[in-house]
Amino acid sequence: MPASRSRDPYRLLPTDAESRSIALDLYERVADRPIISPHGHVPARLLDDNLPFRDPADLFVSTDHYVTRLLHASGVPLELLGVGGQTADPLNAWKALASNWHIFAGTASGYWLAEELSMFFGVDDDLDDQNAEQVYHTIAARLQEPDFLPRKLFSDFGLEVLATTDDPLDDLSHHARLRRSGLSGRVIPTFRPDAYLDPCAPLFLTKVEKLLAASGSPSTFPGYLSALEERRAYFIEHGAVSTDHGVLEPLTMDLAPGDAERIFQAVLTQTADANEQRQFRAHMLFQMARMSVFDGLVMTIHAGVLRNHSSATLERFGPDTGHDIPVHTTFTEGLRPMLESFGLEKNLHIVLFTVDETAYSRELAPLAGFYPSVYVGAPWWFLDAPDAIGRYRSAVTETAGLYRTSGFIDDTRAFLSIPARHDAARRADAAFLARMVREGRMSVRTAGRVADDLVDAIPKQVFKL
Repeated sequence: MPASRSRDPYRLLPTDAESRSIALDLYERVADRPIISPHGHVPARLLDDNLPFRDPADLFVSTDHYVTRLLHASGVPLELLGVGGQTADPLNAWKALASNWHIFAGTASGYWLAEELSMFFGVDDDLDDQNAEQVYHTIAARLQEPDFLPRKLFSDFGLEVLATTDDPLDDLSHHARLRRSGLSGRVIPTFRPDAYLDPCAPLFLTKVEKLLAASGSPSTFPGYLSALEERRAYFIEHGAVSTDHGVLEPLTMDLAPGDAERIFQAVLTQTADANEQRQFRAHMLFQMARMSVFDGLVMTIHAGVLRNHSSATLERFGPDTGHDIPVHTTFTEGLRPMLESFGLEKNLHIVLFTVDETAYSRELAPLAGFYPSVYVGAPWWFLDAPDAIGRYRSAVTETAGLYRTSGFIDDTRAFLSIPARHDAARRADAAFLARMVREGRMSVRTAGRVADDLVDAIPKQVFKL
């Protein structure tokens, strides 16, 4: 991946000399290894179209909810930033970022932004009112160069695998063209069925009707399941290795066939009450696990985020614009019906993600430390930050070890942040392993093997790559 020009080579590594030396050796052995990104939100169309990026604000500000949410909290109107497709002057949006650069001090998003500015544009000074316009035009000019087209960057990043996130009815034509394009790595789809499984999702009925029509299935619960299975098979044919489920609560339930049919008809006629809707969601998460046992797709569950916490922001700017907030999350009881039925199946891989750090040592590590089907997902969303990665390793390792985790997951829409995020994770993991060595809890030789496996063997094994 590209190297930052003048950033501190010891960034994110321990401060004491001996630990730093060990950590640097561990980091350097993996620093330039290919990137495996088995879960993210960069659209395949970006690489298929291979067009120049629009402008610096679109690239770094308007579409990055890590950035816009903190600017909004500091009094910058979201419309000024071009959030949610709002028309905005990109230079003014960039100036808003520059004049508020100090508010990102110490944040993960501030670290990634500084990495990207240095790595790709040679900008090593803090942004401010004085240099904002000059830096903007420097970046804008760079964006028009052939070496800055998405496919060239894909190669420069060293991406071996990049997974997208896709609607079950997507024809995946962008993926098909990319497979024929001679791209240096694999771009694979991910089956994301949330909008087809949650009766409370916007356009749920419309989507289910289209799903049934696409497969010619009847409006019965078995017909609905068959339609979903057909689309999963289509995704597998196009290279998919996993499904992704974003749920508020990780709840599973095995309903009797008659009850499942009754509730399915109730949700179709919009007569299901809140409890029936909850039962339907829980049963469908159970059904997704059953299907994964059959077809082998890895099941990732991203739980515990209350989406669209601000109704006013949702109405004006739409979803995924920075106003999703974590909630307390428990897994052990809610997932038990699923794990009782399928947890010992050799073909099933379930990767559990949380933004509730208390769940790491209390539930996720013990679950992954027993069930061969369960892995602890990497720190996600609000937790994919240097200090949080260290806390995650400390919370999970003593119970589940390092090989019951997923490898780093960047989970990003911001294409340029991919190498910055993976580099930060490699540094943070090197720092953790160096501490294990210094404390006599791991040999240098084993630490080296683990460092290698965290960026290669582990994600390949977990995601069946």
